[in-house]
Amino acid sequence: MNEYIAYINEKGVTPLLLNKLVDETKAERNKRLLNYNRYKAEISAVPILTRKPTDYAQGNDHVVRVDDKVNNTLNNPLDAEIVDTKVGYMFGNPISYVVDKQAQGLDKLSEAIELFNLRNSVDDLDSESGKKTAICGYSARLLYIDTDGNERVTTIDPWETIILSETADVSEPKYAMRYFKSAALDAEGEKVEIEQLVFYDATTEKLYTRTDADSPFVLKDERKHLFDYCPLFGVPNNEELQGDADKVYNLIDAYDRTLSDASNEIEQFRLSYLVLKGMGMDDEDAKKVARTGIFELMGENDDIKYLTKDVNDQMIENHLDRLEENIMRLAKSVNFSDESFAGNASGVAMKYKLMALENKCKTMERKFTTALRYQFKVLCSAWAKKGICSKDDYLKVWYEYKRNIPIDLLSEAQASQALKGLVSERTRLSKLSVVDDVEYELEEMQKDEQLFGNGLEPLNEDDADLKEVDVS
Repeated sequence: MNEYIAYINEKGVTPLLLNKLVDETKAERNKRLLNYNRYKAEISAVPILTRKPTDYAQGNDHVVRVDDKVNNTLNNPLDAEIVDTKVGYMFGNPISYVVDKQAQGLDKLSEAIELFNLRNSVDDLDSESGKKTAICGYSARLLYIDTDGNERVTTIDPWETIILSETADVSEPKYAMRYFKSAALDAEGEKVEIEQLVFYDATTEKLYTRTDADSPFVLKDERKHLFDYCPLFGVPNNEELQGDADKVYNLIDAYDRTLSDASNEIEQFRLSYLVLKGMGMDDEDAKKVARTGIFELMGENDDIKYLTKDVNDQMIENHLDRLEENIMRLAKSVNFSDESFAGNASGVAMKYKLMALENKCKTMERKFTTALRYQFKVLCSAWAKKGICSKDDYLKVWYEYKRNIPIDLLSEAQASQALKGLVSERTRLSKLSVVDDVEYELEEMQKDEQLFGNGLEPLNEDDADLKEVDVS
C-alpha cells in the first residue's frame, strides 16, 4: 500500500482516503475476525455447526425415511489445539527482558523497563499477543500515556487495524489506523451505531467518526500522543501474515464431517426397519407388539431382524487417523496423545519430535523480537524526554525465550558439570532450565560462597592476620 503512504506524505490524510482504506481492507479484516470466531467455536464461524440435514429422496408414498432426520454436528477444534499448543510451548515461560549489563549508565532504563512490565502485566500481554498472532497472522499493540503520565501498552484486535508500512512489515509502521464500531444513545434514547477511526502518525492521533457507512468520516478530535513514532504497530506471525491453521482448515472440516457422519450412522441403528420373515403383521398386532415387546413365531422358518447398513468402521478409523496426522503435520504441530510421546523419552528424542513446532516458533520468535524492539524504540523516545535514557538505548535491550517443556534436570546437570572450565560461567548457567536470570544467579553464588564456602569473610581484622601455630 505504498501508494497510500505517498499520498498521505504529500496531501495528508483525508476522509475520502479513509473510506477507500476501510473498503479495500474489509475482506482481509473479516478473514482475521472469522479465524478468531472459529477459534472460539462460534456457531456462525464453524461450517459443521451450521450444516443442515441432507434431504434424501423418498422411496414412495408408503415408505417414509426417518434416517435423514439424524444430523449430528460434531466440532473438533483442532485449530484451537494447534494454537494453544504453540502458545503454551512458546509463552508458558515468560519472556525475559534484559538490559545490556556491560553498557554504562543504563540503571534507570533497567528500572523503567521493570516498572513498565509490572504496570502493564507484560507476561499476560505477551501470551495474549502470541495467541492472536497465531490465530490471525498478526496481532497489534498500542502504546499510550495514561492520566498519571505513565507509559502503557494494550493489545488491539487485528481485525480492527490497518497498518501502512514502507517496508511491508507491520512491526515498522509509517501510519496506522484503528477502525471499530461502538454504540451511543440518541436524543430519543434509541441505540445508534457509530463507526470510529483513529489515525496515528509519528506525532498525532486523529479521531474520525460517522453514523452512516455511505457518508464520509468527520474529524472529531486531534491531539499529540507524546511519542516520536507511530504508537500502533503489529506483531507478525510470519512474513505472509498467515495464522497457524490457515493451511489446514479444509482438512479440519473434512474431519468434522467424517466424525459427524459416523455418529449419524451409529444413531441411525435405532431407526432401522424391522423385517418379519415368514409372517405378517397388521395394525392391531403392531400396537400389541409396541405395548408388550413380545413376538410369537409359529412357523419353523419364521424370523425377525432389523434391516441395517454395513458400516466399515475400520475404514472410518483409518480415514480419521490420516486426517489428524496430516492436520498436525502440515500445521507443524504435535499430538501429545500420540503413542510416541509415551514413556521416558530422552531430551534429544523429545526435541526431535518437537522439531517442526520448534522451527515454527523460531520464525515467530524473530518476528516477535522485531516488534518488541520497535516497541522499546517508541518507549525510549518518551523516556529520553524524561532523562531516563537516550533514544537509541532500545538497541541495548535483549529478549530471552525459554520453551515450556518437561525438564530433564539430571541430564542438564551432568552436561553443565562437563562444561565447567570449558566455557564461561555465564554461558554454562544460561543452559540450565532452572536458571531464569544468569546475573542474579551469579550474585547468589557469590553470596553463598562467602557464607558457606571458601570465600567466607573474616569476622574482624585481627582474624585476617592470624597464622597457623605449631603447638606440637
